[in-house]
Amino acid sequence: MLVYRITTVEWSDKMTASGFPARWNSKGRFVLYTAASRALACLENVVHRSGEGLNDVFRVMVIDVPDHLEILELKLKDLPPNWDDYTSYSTTQKIGDEWIAGLETPILKVPSAIIPQENNYLFNLAHPDYYRLKLIKTEPFAFDLRIKD
Repeated sequence: MLVYRITTVEWSDKMTASGFPARWNSKGRFVLYTAASRALACLENVVHRSGEGLNDVFRVMVIDVPDHLEILELKLKDLPPNWDDYTSYSTTQKIGDEWIAGLETPILKVPSAIIPQENNYLFNLAHPDYYRLKLIKTEPFAFDLRIKD
């Protein structure tokens, strides 16, 4: 399976994470966020960056997930109400932090808060199988000018 991450060019050749808090991890928990498609990766960037932030130089990271790696899937029906609201970060971070600490699987499949029928894939950098994920290539990426308006 291939997954995608759009990031600035300076981070596009490394499979690293900042440890900044996000929907599924609290501060200091290192998780790499990816999407099931380039289009979803684009939307995720648009909602998390201001229009000015879309003017940087970006690349798409194309990452191969070997078929034999185990993936834990969180389904919509199993998530608490309003999980996708930014005010619920403490709830979703707790879920993600437990997954990170548990080290059961290197990958967590979660619904996108933008389009819940689409999926994002999170990689736990602390998991021993993390090294099996491979950055296949990077591709140039520019946000369409109409998105920035």
